[in-house]
Parts: sequence; structure tokens; C-alpha cells
Amino acid sequence: MEYLNAFWVGGLICALVQILMEKTKLMPGRIMVILVCAGTVLGALHIYPAIAEYAGAGATVPLLGFGNTLWKGVEEGMASDGILGVFTGGLTASAGGICAALVFSYLASLIFRPKMKD
Repeated sequence: MEYLNAFWVGGLICALVQILMEKTKLMPGRIMVILVCAGTVLGALHIYPAIAEYAGAGATVPLLGFGNTLWKGVEEGMASDGILGVFTGGLTASAGGICAALVFSYLASLIFRPKMKD
């Protein structure tokens, strides 16, 4: 049942984003920023952790989950370091994911030889 919940929640998030891309003139970069900010706000309102608990990877993998991770880091940073935690907590919480994205994208560029668009 966990797989089914992850599938339908993740699919619903992706479908809503696809509708947003098709029905508005927003560029993909702006939509990505909206998703991260929405995940942060939903995390601050303590809504997204319940969704993530229910859907697992279907909710934590999309960009909404990244925003929620940033918020959790800020919360923990504020609890341990005070106001300085606002600036360091999000980076600390997301450092592993950011590092993995950089390493794997670099490895992919070595394997697949990217080409510039004409």
C-alpha cells in the first residue's frame, strides 16, 4: 500500500505541475521556485510532514519535499544556533542532496558527452 500511496501522491503533484506549465506562461525555472517555496510554507504550517508521512517518497522526492527539507533545517538551526540558524540550517539539511546532485550530474556529463544547442 505504501507504493500505491507514493505513486498516486507523486503523480498528482506532477500532474498539477504539468497543468500549471500548460495553462500559464510561467517559465519552468519560476515554477520550480514556486514549488520549493510552497514546500517551505507547507512545512512551516506543519501540513507537509503529514503528507510526507502518508506518501513517503511520492511526497519527499518532488521539489515540494526539498522546500520542506529546507524548512526543517531552518527550524533545527534556529533551535540550536538562534538567529544564525536561519541562514545555516537550510544549507546543512540539504547539503547531502545538493552534493549528490552535483556529483551525479558531473558523472553523467562525463559518460554522455553533452552538446551545446545550436
